[in-house]
Amino acid sequence: MAKKKFKNATEISSGTNVLFNIILILIVIMCVLPMLYVFSISLSTKESIQLYGYQLFPKEATLESYKIIFGNGSTILRSFINSVVLTIVGTICGLIVITTYSYALSRNDFIYKKFFNTIAFIPMLFGGGMVASYIINSQVLGLRNNPLVLLLPLLFNTFWMVIMRTFFQTSVPHALIEAAMIDGANEFDIFFKIVLPISLPGIATIALFLSLAYWNDWFTAMLYLDRGSKYSTLQYLLIQIQRTIETVLLKSDTMGNAAKDALRSLPADGVRMAIVVVTTAPIAMSYPFFQRYFIQGLTLGAVKE
Repeated sequence: MAKKKFKNATEISSGTNVLFNIILILIVIMCVLPMLYVFSISLSTKESIQLYGYQLFPKEATLESYKIIFGNGSTILRSFINSVVLTIVGTICGLIVITTYSYALSRNDFIYKKFFNTIAFIPMLFGGGMVASYIINSQVLGLRNNPLVLLLPLLFNTFWMVIMRTFFQTSVPHALIEAAMIDGANEFDIFFKIVLPISLPGIATIALFLSLAYWNDWFTAMLYLDRGSKYSTLQYLLIQIQRTIETVLLKSDTMGNAAKDALRSLPADGVRMAIVVVTTAPIAMSYPFFQRYFIQGLTLGAVKE
């Protein structure tokens, strides 16, 4: 009597596999195509945009938009270094704060768990508003024109804490922690040698959120830093360049003929797209470094029951 062959519940048919691949390819095209258009426009001349519109491949290529942005090389370089340092330091400090806070709240034997949960959720439900935050940061704490004002506001986020706390609760077996305690490990050994190594996917997710938040933040710099400050970030500097161009274009009617001739050749659309490329490219290149942790198993073989 032949054995009956049972179908694997996780197995999909070849037709479904092809369909999924087509859907994923379409999603990739939808994500990549806008960025290709942005890069193409940043390389296009003003005349070609006026004649042919936005093209996937520029009819007339030029680096004039990037020359305008990088015209003041030392200022751009300093702002770029500020953004890189802020992103790295902020991500590391944010991970330390969020992982330690989340791990403590994930432990059922933490006696102050309810109190610190409440403290974390209050700013998520009730905010003091921009005016109150500005007064506290600038006058009470004295953080105006201080690099710490760019670091501290984004250091902790309740939503990210909830994600990390849930990750610890669902992916770190309590039996593993108990086994480590029986073997004589203290809380620091358990956290740094056992919990963190098997929590890399969750840590990578929070690190990506922190990196994006610090790299893209220009509003905080606009509020608390003076124009031309040595602590200015790349994003804030590029926003200033864009606003300067827009202001000049609005006041072009009051300028002389020589200034009007110069403005006619100014690639305003190209400069805007070049700003998008300059601010997006560095953080986009960091995704592959985080991606490898997203596909790892969380607790493969950690506990066998």
